[in-house]
Amino acid sequence: MRIFGIDPGSVRTGYGCVETDGRGVRLVTCGAITAKTDDEFPQRLARIHRELTSLLEGCQPDYVAVESVFHASNVHSALKLGHARGVAILAAVEAGCTVVEYAPAEIKRAVVGYGRAEKHQVQDMIKILLGLAEPPSPHDAADALAIAICHLHSLPPVGLLADSGSRVPSPEPSVRKPRSWRQYRPPANG
Repeated sequence: MRIFGIDPGSVRTGYGCVETDGRGVRLVTCGAITAKTDDEFPQRLARIHRELTSLLEGCQPDYVAVESVFHASNVHSALKLGHARGVAILAAVEAGCTVVEYAPAEIKRAVVGYGRAEKHQVQDMIKILLGLAEPPSPHDAADALAIAICHLHSLPPVGLLADSGSRVPSPEPSVRKPRSWRQYRPPANG
């Protein structure tokens, strides 16, 4: 199973793709889409869309996980971030991927164990979890990988790749999958 994480931004959008066979996680790719400083805002959005479309086509992920907006220093920044998120989600939907969203504190809690972790702590944990020689750089790439790993941690074991290489059947569509440990409820029959 492949999960593609996106850390949206109007100046720099981080991306990262991880793959799992149910036993371990490995890095597929990561990096950042950086806008040219002299580009107008619509050209920045077009570049984000174009490059994410190409990356998603190459990675063929099962899910795309995106960081949700939580706050910004001002309304103007929040609007720009919202546009970048919209373009990223559009690219994922056009690629036929299931899109999920996570709050920053939820991502940090899933990866570091603390919802108010610092950027360097997230980078260091990504390095450890993926067995990398160096932490991913820039921090936007590490954040995108953290988003992907957060979704991986929120998935039930059903649906991961089995030892035989074939997919395990997914649960009934009517069964709602918990997105975090707070939403988990044990089965009624034990």
